[in-house]
Amino acid sequence: MRRNRLTARLVAALMTATPAVAVATTGGGTAANPPTPAEPVLQTFALTARGEEAAGRMRLVAGRGGERTAELAPRATEPFSLAGVTWSDPKADPAGAIEIRTRVAATGRWTSWQRLETDNPDASAGAGGPHVRGASDPLWVGPSDGVQARVAGAALPTGLRVDLINPDARERVAARVPAAGGAAGREERAGFVGKVALPLRPVPRMVTRAGWRADESIIEEPPEYTGAVQVVFVHHTATGNGYGCAQSAGIVRGIEAYHVKSKGWNDIGYNFLVDRCGQIFEGRAGGVNRSVLGAHTLGFNANASAIAVIGNYGSVAVPARARAAVAQVAAYKLGAGRNSALGRVRLVSTGSDRYPAGKAAVLYRISGHRDTGRTECPGNSLYALLPSIRRMAGAAPSGLRYRGVNEASRRAGRYYTKGPAGPAWDLDTPTRMLDRFEVWVDGRLATAVPGGYRQAAVRLTPGEHTVTVKAVHLSGRIALTSAKVVADAVAPAFTRAPLVSLREGRVGATAPVRVDWGLRDTSGVRSVRISGKTLTSAARGITGTVRLGAPETWSVSVTDQAGNTRNGAVTRTPVVLTEAVAPRTGTWRTVRDRGHLGGAAVAASAAGSSLTWRFTGSSVALLAARTAMSGRVRVYVDGAFQGIVDLRSGDPEYRRSVWTRTWRSSGAHTVRVRAEGSTGRPSVVLDGLVYLR
Repeated sequence: MRRNRLTARLVAALMTATPAVAVATTGGGTAANPPTPAEPVLQTFALTARGEEAAGRMRLVAGRGGERTAELAPRATEPFSLAGVTWSDPKADPAGAIEIRTRVAATGRWTSWQRLETDNPDASAGAGGPHVRGASDPLWVGPSDGVQARVAGAALPTGLRVDLINPDARERVAARVPAAGGAAGREERAGFVGKVALPLRPVPRMVTRAGWRADESIIEEPPEYTGAVQVVFVHHTATGNGYGCAQSAGIVRGIEAYHVKSKGWNDIGYNFLVDRCGQIFEGRAGGVNRSVLGAHTLGFNANASAIAVIGNYGSVAVPARARAAVAQVAAYKLGAGRNSALGRVRLVSTGSDRYPAGKAAVLYRISGHRDTGRTECPGNSLYALLPSIRRMAGAAPSGLRYRGVNEASRRAGRYYTKGPAGPAWDLDTPTRMLDRFEVWVDGRLATAVPGGYRQAAVRLTPGEHTVTVKAVHLSGRIALTSAKVVADAVAPAFTRAPLVSLREGRVGATAPVRVDWGLRDTSGVRSVRISGKTLTSAARGITGTVRLGAPETWSVSVTDQAGNTRNGAVTRTPVVLTEAVAPRTGTWRTVRDRGHLGGAAVAASAAGSSLTWRFTGSSVALLAARTAMSGRVRVYVDGAFQGIVDLRSGDPEYRRSVWTRTWRSSGAHTVRVRAEGSTGRPSVVLDGLVYLR
């Protein structure tokens, strides 16, 4: 809104204060005061001819060089918080300066003079009808109880009056015309893709008309609707910046009353309002999600939506929260029609001071009021931010990235799950700018969730899949991120069940053993545990010892990358068969030494001398002593020759397991050991047999 040019010095001709006139109709007519008057929403002080002595009214005073001035003497009033000046002809231009000052109710002090902003002849194009008036922009002054005004210009419009609005007045009655379309509710369901229902398109969080206590009783006509929103116009209310955000709802109520009672419109002109704290307010009634015809931008009200930032932003910086709120609402309204906030549109004017009726204008989808009319609105500071607001409103979601997949583990760039998968993600774009997220599996939509979610749930069929998360901005632009996810519901399989084998080594109170197993799994093994000990995923065996004569259980638990687990267990008891219990052939002698098992062993030098043991078990080991002069023995199992064992060793060793044999299952077996009678070292010393039962 542009400032009127000050064309003359103002003449101070003050008049004695008299009681205000309460106006209860949009036509501006007066109503008789009841014996106990309610607080009026609107008080007016009308201009009269100089000769009239009606105290408390604005009077015309001669000025220099043909200039005309009008003043309202300082006077007491009923409570009010918002003030403006109106005149009869909405197309008239005051072409001068309008200033007011007010008395603060709490302190009784008068403020300094404040200039009221004015549009070009009805640059807002509110509505037609006999009650429509031209008007300055209203000024929020806070709780006040006195006013003084002065107007100067070469040609003052007729019907000038001061209008004072009390947004907290108690004269409201029940609504005559309900607001069509409801308040800030949700939109209808966006639809289906295949059998997948898309979430409701989110409505920006805002204070509804009910929330800011709109006076629905003053709305006489139902809302009008136009086509899809092609452009969003950004305004400032020029009501001043001296307010706290707790007062914002009252300011919006005041603007509503001013637009209806003072300007003669059917409802508040703006579709949305935003305060400096980023609070969004529902404006004109009719449904936030619908294209409601507003009264805001002369020549371009149809197929448009208007967002007014509460305050005056000619030079005052616009808070970041307010800027973000404007971008959110703009993206929401333009995105509903799939119109890019970064684009332009060609519109034909219905008539403004900048674009005559029928003339086309190429406008940014997010434009300022000044782009269509000769006005300062929305102020230089706010107008300078429109490029960044367009970028924010029209940007694709940024920084979309996988955070992981719930119920899944990750290895070598892939996620593994049993079947249920919960892709989780993060991104840099704030939630307020998001429509929804979609999860696609191998190019088909699997599910969709609201924009506030950061994870979803899908179930995958066995095998490898590409799971793509698509973020959808309010503007309709998208961003994608994908991951490979392997679904594997089958537990690992033991290709060889856990098997315990005796192994070579020293036998004392314990015997050396090895446990082996074989595995197969589609997704690969993640971890192996045996009897509480965690091994590497590649482990397929472990060595250890087991106490002689004591049963031992080895429990093997294998988990694959998807989290499936397979368990296996085996129990074995090592049993000693001494040389004393073995039937003999040939010549054997007993040798005693503390190094032998039980302190004794048998020795033979003659070729063909043999010992035989019979047992039932799954693994067996031959015990012998080894020296530098020890000879060799031949080993037979169940009558079959197994091979030759050379007992020679550079260092003496006692109770050594020198040969082993293992079977998959337990069975009855015979082991016969025969001395070979090796040349030069024929002697062998045997200490017995150990087997696993």
